[in-house]
Parts: sequence; C-alpha cells; structure tokens
Amino acid sequence: MALEMKPACQSCERALEPTGEAFICTYECTFCAPCTEDTHAHVCPNCGGELVRRPRRKAN
Repeated sequence: MALEMKPACQSCERALEPTGEAFICTYECTFCAPCTEDTHAHVCPNCGGELVRRPRRKAN
C-alpha cells in the first residue's frame, strides 16, 4: 500500500511537491514544515498523533 501524496497542506493550503518536504501522521494528514513546526508543534491537530517527515518519492 502506497502513501497518498496529498498536494497541499491541510492547514494553510500551501502547495506541496511530491519530492518536497512535508509532514504526516499515521492517518496521512499532511502539513507543510512551517505549519508543523510553528503552529502544531509536531502534533496532528486532527488526531493528536505525531507529525513526522513524509518520505520523498523520486522525481520522474
């Protein structure tokens, strides 16, 4: 099963590139680095889980 690579931050709607930096929880809620670090302190606002760096895919 592959991760769903969501195209935008769920907080600020900033575009997220598949090869760029993003953070996810175990439910695949997805956030940009500034929202993760500054707004949410690495805690998912939806489920309370830890936000960790999303794996990057190779560019095509």
